Amino acid sequence: MTEEVLIHTHGRTGHISLNRPKALHALTLDMCHAMSAALTDWAGDDAVAAVILDHAEGRGFCAGGDINLLRNSALTDGGASGRAFFHDEYQLNHQMMTYAKPIVAFMDGITMGGGVGIAMPCRFRVATEHTRFAMPETGIGLFPDVGGGWHLARLGGRLGQFLALTGARLDGAESLWAGIATHYLPSEKLAEAKARIAEHPDRIAGILSELSVTPPEARIEANAEKIARHFASDRYEDILASLEAEDSEWAAKELATLRTKSPQTCKVALRQLATSAKLDDFADNMVMEYRIASRVLTRPDFAEGVRAVIVDKTNDPKWDPATPEGVSDELLDAIFAPLPADEEWKPL
Repeated sequence: MTEEVLIHTHGRTGHISLNRPKALHALTLDMCHAMSAALTDWAGDDAVAAVILDHAEGRGFCAGGDINLLRNSALTDGGASGRAFFHDEYQLNHQMMTYAKPIVAFMDGITMGGGVGIAMPCRFRVATEHTRFAMPETGIGLFPDVGGGWHLARLGGRLGQFLALTGARLDGAESLWAGIATHYLPSEKLAEAKARIAEHPDRIAGILSELSVTPPEARIEANAEKIARHFASDRYEDILASLEAEDSEWAAKELATLRTKSPQTCKVALRQLATSAKLDDFADNMVMEYRIASRVLTRPDFAEGVRAVIVDKTNDPKWDPATPEGVSDELLDAIFAPLPADEEWKPL
């Protein structure tokens, strides 16, 4: 077992603590495997009634997946190791989504990308004043995967489409308002919450309610009407045109944000969420996202986006295609097309 994940039991509760503080607990393949193995063990263990998921020392809950591994894979092995990572990470997402025992995620800090993928399947999702929730993939030419299509498509008010396209960050209060978090606790109450849950795993809802406080005002609520109106369409060009037609500081700011994003990713995300909204099985969503991931990983935008934003930090990605109009329906069809039968994603 890797020390990048600390796994133990306290009383009748399993406890998984992410422990890569220098990388803000971003997930590696070994971490996904360790988590998956622990959940498999506890699933059949009557002595374990619930699971706590948190991070050990340092900031962040989980800043995402191993982006450097994915980029190296795209540049060196044709995406093979990257696809293996996605495949098994998605198996973990699905395992958590269908897990019979309650899991409590403590999203105390940065919860982005892969962190969203392991937090959202949990029955209880605790936000704090430190929570920063986002799916920022459009900025690096990836897409909101790890079940993002499923979770974002179900937020209502077109909030999911707004988050997928802009990569906007929500704080803890906004996460609770949006339904992303189920509870809002001050961070100084977390140790007490975990200790009490370990003692009484049958009383999780009651314990979290007792320790919950009223969060500050959710700032995004003031923009909810604008988000629903401007992001109403599943056509990216319609969204841009809607923002362009409004003479307001907010619309100008969101338009400027979208201009920095990968047009390919934005169109992929809109189709992904629209497709996912019609699905009734999370596994079908993961099959779709694995098809997208297999294609997007080796398309030009991903390696270029990571270069510009993460490696060189120049923030000047040259997207290919460079414009929304350049991202054809044929390209999207190819990205979403089924894989050969023996390469399709399967649950654990």
